[in-house]
Amino acid sequence: MSLHTIVDFLQPLNIHELSNDEGYRNTQIGQNIWLHDEAFPDIEEADLVIVGCGETRGAGMIGNYSTAAPDAIRHEFYSLYHWHNNVKIADVGNIKPGASLTDTYAALKSVVSELIEHKKRVVILGGSHDNTLAQYQAYGSINKVIEASCVDARIDLNMESRLPADNFLMEMLTGEPNYIRHYNHLGFQSYFVHPHMLETIDKLRFDCYRVGRVKENIEEMEPVIRNSNMLSFDIAAIQHAHAPANRLTPNGFTGEESCIIMQYAGMAPEMSSVGIYGYDPSKDTDTLTAKQVSHMLWYLMDGVYRGKQEAALSNHNEYNEFRLAFAEVEATFLQSKRTGRWWMHMPDGRYIACSQYDYITAASNDIPERWMRAVERS
Repeated sequence: MSLHTIVDFLQPLNIHELSNDEGYRNTQIGQNIWLHDEAFPDIEEADLVIVGCGETRGAGMIGNYSTAAPDAIRHEFYSLYHWHNNVKIADVGNIKPGASLTDTYAALKSVVSELIEHKKRVVILGGSHDNTLAQYQAYGSINKVIEASCVDARIDLNMESRLPADNFLMEMLTGEPNYIRHYNHLGFQSYFVHPHMLETIDKLRFDCYRVGRVKENIEEMEPVIRNSNMLSFDIAAIQHAHAPANRLTPNGFTGEESCIIMQYAGMAPEMSSVGIYGYDPSKDTDTLTAKQVSHMLWYLMDGVYRGKQEAALSNHNEYNEFRLAFAEVEATFLQSKRTGRWWMHMPDGRYIACSQYDYITAASNDIPERWMRAVERS
């Protein structure tokens, strides 16, 4: 397959419908995006490639496949002002509906895997959260082992439900062959999660962060996301007041915290796909949720811009190097002179993302939890 053949899985967009025939100013994103309308765009220089997928049958929603959700987000996103001239965006349209749910999964997987193989960072606008499975399977089709992160108020491992949206993580985390090297779950709310489920996830050496812990020190999530290859974000993780289409819970992340998480995703050098799921326009109020998601996309762009400022780890002159020993282990920490971000050297020879807190912990002769968990998984 090639980029020319993925067009068979995609519906083109109508810019006049997205702008309500008003058009966009030269300073708005809608005038600075390569669009799949009459022809498939040249995406060779694109930093971000948007793909819409309105599939919701996995959440039990019976009816016609609808692109209303991704298109509503586009309408708000395109109207925002374009601040990042060196961040190029393309929008290749919406996945065509499959005769069955698995057919749509297959189409989404094919498009995402082809874009990833061409070194593109893909942004999926869903669709119900189970489309994450197709996002993950895109890596399996190119035999790429990954670290995945998910932001959700729930942990979708409810095997008592027949709906894929409630249990797709089981296939993703335990299916064979498996391409998950590590899994992080951010923002779960304890009252939605069976206690034994957390014990099981911990035995697998996966990391789960309760919403309160993330909100207390959201900067500690930057290294978690920086180490990831894919991110799946369910709007159920956002407070209802900031995302009225979220009818699951009044609690969760604020709009600003959600934007910060997306900014971290944009800064992550190995992040090749980001999916935002769970938006239902029929449940929205004054399109506030679509606006919220559009702001998250803007901050994803901002993160890509900031990430471009970072030097390669091999460029030693761009990093402060700190050598120390903790618990009889010699370790090296690197701090970027450009962005202030931190990395730590592991016993297997690789560097992983960490935080200043990890360095301070090690300098106090204590073992950083992030270091210990990484060693347990290796």
